[in-house]
Amino acid sequence: MGKLDNRVAVVTGGAQGIGKAIVDKLAAEGATVVVADRNGPGADAAAPAGGLGLTVDVSSEDDVRSMVDETMAKYGRLDVLVNDAAIVPFTAWDDIDFVEWRRIMAVNLDGLFLACHHAHKPMREAGYGRIVNICSNVVLAGTPNLAHYVASKGGVLAFTRALAREIGKHGITVNAVAPGLTETEGVMASPHKEAFDFVQMLQCIPRRGVAADIAPSVAFLASEEAGWVTGQLLVADAGMTHN
Repeated sequence: MGKLDNRVAVVTGGAQGIGKAIVDKLAAEGATVVVADRNGPGADAAAPAGGLGLTVDVSSEDDVRSMVDETMAKYGRLDVLVNDAAIVPFTAWDDIDFVEWRRIMAVNLDGLFLACHHAHKPMREAGYGRIVNICSNVVLAGTPNLAHYVASKGGVLAFTRALAREIGKHGITVNAVAPGLTETEGVMASPHKEAFDFVQMLQCIPRRGVAADIAPSVAFLASEEAGWVTGQLLVADAGMTHN
């Protein structure tokens, strides 16, 4: 028996990295998982047995509406939404213009709104739902070269708290998980990979974080066990920001 037996979950940004680890963990706990990602072949490859891969740009309302419609058409329910899709830039403040600002906000905040807006409707009709938004410990640490990303993730946290208040009466919980620096394909292909040694000095647990370290927190918040937990931020960063 798994925590998520007979549940249907949608994970955005699930083709790789933390998103893929979340997909695997939810499936291991018994969920049927729909993997939504801008990388369609990657979404197909990441979809577990019985699941579904969909090509979705979360900043497109048409794509997000179709994601929910296709999930409902195939499975007849949508119990869990995990919003992991995000752009993680590395841009010095002096190089951020409005086009760059909007590029990050379109995915990290607009995409979050669109997914919650459309996915909460079948949850509301069912009287049950779990929404888990992937935030970041940068909202606590003020990490440099990420001003627009930090702002977007601050919005994720504030929106999580507000939405929990709005839709709790329908049996839907809304929580956020804040990972620290995590070894993923995206991080290792970016300048962020240079920060691991420094970050490990700040952590209580002195090793490099991996995607599988984040997924259990998401699985807990996505389960019935977390039915009395809503509007919360669960920080999974080995204690880096525990003070």
